Amino acid sequence: MFVLSIVFLQAQDKKTIKADVEKVYLHTDRSTYFIGEDIWYKAYNVRASNNLLFDNSNILYVELISSESKIIAQNKTNLEMGLGHGDFQLQDSLGVKPGIYQLRAYTNWNRNFGDDFVFKKDIEIIDVFESNDKSKTAQNIASETKITKKEAAKQNTFRIDFFPEGGSLIENVSSIVGFKAVDNNGKPIEINGEIYDSNNELVTAFESVHDGMGKFQMLPMEGKSYYAKIKTSTGIELRQELPNILKQGYSLSFKGMKGRNIVSINTNQATLAQNPNAALTVIGKAKGITYLETTQTLTETTLSFELPKDKFPAGISQITLFDNANKPQSERLIYIEKENDLEVELVTDKETYEPNEKTIVYVSSKSKKGVAKSASFSLSVTDMNGVEDKDFGTTISSYFLMESDIRGKVHHPGYYFDATNPKRLEHLDNLLLTQGWRDFIWKTNPNPNKTIRYAAEKGLEISGRVKQLLGKKAKVNSNMSLSLMGKKGMQFFNTATDSIGKFKFENLIFYNTTQLFLSTKDDKGKFSGEIVLDSVYRTPPPVGFQNESIGFSETIKSIADNVLKKYTAFGIKPENRLNEVKITAKKKYATVLYGRPDFDYKMDKEGLKFSSASDLIMDKFQMFDFNKLISPESFSTIEGLPVILIDGNPINELAQLNFVSPEEIEKIEALRGTEMLKTLYGPDAGLGVISIFTNGKSTGNQPKKDINQSIKIKIDGYYLGRTFYAPTPEQAELDVIAAVRNTIYWNPELRPDKTGNATVNYYNTKVETKVKVALEGITASGIPVVKNVYYTIKN
Repeated sequence: MFVLSIVFLQAQDKKTIKADVEKVYLHTDRSTYFIGEDIWYKAYNVRASNNLLFDNSNILYVELISSESKIIAQNKTNLEMGLGHGDFQLQDSLGVKPGIYQLRAYTNWNRNFGDDFVFKKDIEIIDVFESNDKSKTAQNIASETKITKKEAAKQNTFRIDFFPEGGSLIENVSSIVGFKAVDNNGKPIEINGEIYDSNNELVTAFESVHDGMGKFQMLPMEGKSYYAKIKTSTGIELRQELPNILKQGYSLSFKGMKGRNIVSINTNQATLAQNPNAALTVIGKAKGITYLETTQTLTETTLSFELPKDKFPAGISQITLFDNANKPQSERLIYIEKENDLEVELVTDKETYEPNEKTIVYVSSKSKKGVAKSASFSLSVTDMNGVEDKDFGTTISSYFLMESDIRGKVHHPGYYFDATNPKRLEHLDNLLLTQGWRDFIWKTNPNPNKTIRYAAEKGLEISGRVKQLLGKKAKVNSNMSLSLMGKKGMQFFNTATDSIGKFKFENLIFYNTTQLFLSTKDDKGKFSGEIVLDSVYRTPPPVGFQNESIGFSETIKSIADNVLKKYTAFGIKPENRLNEVKITAKKKYATVLYGRPDFDYKMDKEGLKFSSASDLIMDKFQMFDFNKLISPESFSTIEGLPVILIDGNPINELAQLNFVSPEEIEKIEALRGTEMLKTLYGPDAGLGVISIFTNGKSTGNQPKKDINQSIKIKIDGYYLGRTFYAPTPEQAELDVIAAVRNTIYWNPELRPDKTGNATVNYYNTKVETKVKVALEGITASGIPVVKNVYYTIKN
């Protein structure tokens, strides 16, 4: 073997990708849910080039897409240092019904790089009672039987694709050919077959070794073509031609030999004669960063070299061969597995527990020498509901190290990262031979100035412009006031319009549904102009999720049967499940701290005649001691006024008072200044307190059409994720559904301490079952982690 001299490049060289690309992964508590349950998720946003947590975007859009390809719910999840969490409630108000749904997650920034960088995960939602309804099941079986007879020919079809290693078959060059077989639904099927030449002579035989994939070796001879005879396990046969054979060319091949990675350049004598002493360049990249570049003169039909693993990062790398005209000739994806200096342990204090007994889970993140390793984890504890098979779904390891770098959906991706499987790397190489690679932004490395259309969002944004009331001329240097009133209190901001009348409030942080108050004044403090507000909602990317029925797989049937038995045993029946009911009541007064007021006024018909809250206060409180303080002149500034509260929240700008119309006022209370009030509300309360209580009759989500200089709407801020409810045995006695819950415990914010250790505890359910404890996360150095342990609940 001739070993080349190779030049290895640093990550920061000129061939590094020009734009920081993000990758997002969601760890969910489960992948199968029942109507009425909650989906819990933890978000990890990393730099694509090295899997380090990336503090680039602070807003993550997480969407739940129905089987009808509609977005039925969206959360704006707050990312801090690349981490965030949230949940969805599968309630009637969302229109949830049984089917295959999709979770989709993306930042505004990674929309610049195409749909490949949008995280997608399919989940199954089941109605446990409907799926076990014998009459409905019989109808489904009859319907399926009818369809089977009608479309038998279609359902019996399958497809097999052949993928010559490196891209093409070349005459007189021994080649590996990968293949993949799937049915008409895209699911893998097992096959076997034989290869014949154009003289109908047998060349070789082959068979799939995992998920319809495999490979064989052949030597294409000059002047011949080849075809395959294929047979499925059900006896269906198919004849298919192999790809065309090139008379000249170059190809790359890769092989692992005793822990060494060998890359070879292959050609034939015809190519050597046509291009003697050809200068060929091999470039190795991982996620857009060049780690290898070498140019060599090819004088023989085969040239090989070892690829040192320590020069490449863990995961998928792309090896490309270029000719002397810099034209790509061949390409091969390879997987580099590396041993990390990391030991993560996940253990429970016992292997068997009694129902309702407390479980303690210990997590350790350390180096092999026992040094603490910083990491962020999420922990899911779930009832396996009778399913004993390993769950080979998407994990943070399979996604960041493999799935996100190849084309198409991977069947059972977790299979290739099961350390107990000795064949996993061999089968992973078959996957790379067949599904190839995605056409990422870093494959073409374009000018970012031409591709960056979406900005990285550091916070929520309110923007727009101000123009003349009559006409389109911009109002320059108009003073803009923004108030945000939510459950966590009130925030106030000021800015001014620019030279073309535009304004922008950036990097805002507020949660859930929030009341927005926006007004504009000229330099004399008078309301002036017309506000044209930009949309406060971003248009989501197109939905590419295909309609898909839930199906009746054996696994789903088993889960549904076990859950039904569990619900029946503990008295949870269909007639006990209530449809969602919204209970409404008259708004209660906001909580205040001052006690009994000195004076109060309840809104009456006379009060509704006033045009503003300011006019109402000036009229109704002239009889009080505020007659010298409250006047039209005093309302030009908040200084020198009593403290004004709106629903218990002090205002810090009088413009906020203008957003409360008399129609929204329930009552007003007033207090003379005291030392106690100064302690509660600050020194200005020495002049007194005026407290306004509203009745909740706001204008809703639409701006008031009769006021052009102000806007009052409700908007959605960051979704404030709920805390998972893990009841004590005493609490579970009062909540039977929680007592037999399918997700026993969920913790999205599990971090080892300075010693590298973390401990959590919770109470088990009442059910005798087998439980899965799943830990996922990523270290500070970008190493994805997946650990699972199991225990039993038994009397």
